[in-house]
Amino acid sequence: MTDSKRGPTYLILFAALMAGAGNGISMIAFPWLVLQRNGSALEASVVAMAGTLPLLVATLIAGAAVDYLGRRRVSMISDALSALSVAAVPVIALTFGADAINVAVLAALGAFFDPAGMTARETMLPEAAKRAGWTLDHANSVYEATFNLSYIVGPGIGGLLITTLGGINTMWVTAGTFGLSIVAISVLRLEGAGKPDRDSLPEGVWSGVVEGLSFVWNMKVLRTLAFIDLAATGLYMPMESVLFPKYFTDRNEPAQLGWVLMALSVGGLIGALGYAVMSKYVKRRTTMLIAVLTLGVAMTIIAFLPPLPVILGLSAVVGFVYGPTAPIYNYVMQTRAPAHLRGRVVGVMGSLAYAAGPLGLIIAGPLADSAGLKTTFLALSIPMVMLGLIALGLPSLRDLDRPVEQA
Repeated sequence: MTDSKRGPTYLILFAALMAGAGNGISMIAFPWLVLQRNGSALEASVVAMAGTLPLLVATLIAGAAVDYLGRRRVSMISDALSALSVAAVPVIALTFGADAINVAVLAALGAFFDPAGMTARETMLPEAAKRAGWTLDHANSVYEATFNLSYIVGPGIGGLLITTLGGINTMWVTAGTFGLSIVAISVLRLEGAGKPDRDSLPEGVWSGVVEGLSFVWNMKVLRTLAFIDLAATGLYMPMESVLFPKYFTDRNEPAQLGWVLMALSVGGLIGALGYAVMSKYVKRRTTMLIAVLTLGVAMTIIAFLPPLPVILGLSAVVGFVYGPTAPIYNYVMQTRAPAHLRGRVVGVMGSLAYAAGPLGLIIAGPLADSAGLKTTFLALSIPMVMLGLIALGLPSLRDLDRPVEQA
C-alpha cells in the first residue's frame, strides 16, 4: 500500500532524472560541437547564450501553460519537443554542417521547450508528497537531489559519449532520455495533474502571466529571492557554460570537464538530500547566506586556475552549500502561492533567474578571449562575494523562516 501511495512521487522523480540527464548531456555536447571546430570562447558563448536566452520568455509561458493546459499534459509535450530538437542535431549537422549558427538555433529550441516540463513536474510535487505521506521539505529535498543526480549522470555520460561516439552522435542518446521521461509521466495518475479548473483562471493567458508577475512582485520575500537568484545565476552561469568548457577544451580534456560538472552535482546531491535533516536545525536564511558567500569565495580561488583536484574539491563544496537553496525556493513558492497560481509563480521565479544569464555570457565570452580566463573568473567572482555581503543586510530574507500554511 505504501509503494502505491508513493508511486506518483517515484514517477515524477524518474521523469525529472531522465529529462535532467538529457539536459546534462546537452550542457557538454552543444558547446563542445563549436569549440572542437575553432576553439572560440565567443562562439561557445553564443551557443551557451542560445541555450539560456529563450528560458526567460519560455519559463514565463511555461508557468501559464501548466496552469491552463494541465501539468501532466504539458510535461509530456515539453519532453517530446525537447527530444525532437536534440535529435535534429545529427540531421542538420550531416546536411548543413555543425557551425555555430546551426548549433545555436537547435540549442535555443531545446532550451525553449525545457522549462515547461520542469515547471509541470515541480508543480505536481505538493500533491504527490501528500499522497506519499511526505513533508514538503522532504519531497523538495529528494526532488532537488534527483535533479542534481541527473546532472551527475548527464555530464559524466556526455563526456564519455563525446570521447567514444563524438559530439553529434551523442545527441541520439539525449533524445532517448527525454523519451523515457515521457513514458513515466504517461502512466502517472495524480490529483491536480489533469485538466485544470478554468473557472479559477483569467480569460486570457497574458492576463494570467501578469497575475503571476504581480503576485511575486507584491510578496517581498519572493521578490528578494528572485533578485538574488537573478544576480547569482548571471554571475555563475558563464563559469559552468563557457569558462570551464574553454579551459578544458584548450587542454583537450573532455572527460575532466565532465568530472568538474559532476563534482558540482555530487555536492549538490548531498546538500539537497541533507537539507531535509538540516532544515530542522539551521534556519533557511542562514542556509541561503552561507550558499551565496561560499560560492563567491570558491569562484575567487578557482579564478587562479589551481590544479584539477583543487578545482574538483571547490566545485563539490559549491554544490554542497548551494544544494539546499533550490528546496528552499520550492518550499517558499509552494507555500505562498495558491494552487491555481502555482505554475505561473514557479514560471515567473524561474524566468527572473534566467534573465541575467545571457548578460553574463555576453560579457564572459569576449572577455575570456581578450583578457584570459583568470581575469574573467575574477570579474564574476568579486561581484558574487559582494552579493553575499549585501544579502546579509536584507530584512526580507527573515521571512524565509516565518511559519506559513501550505497553499
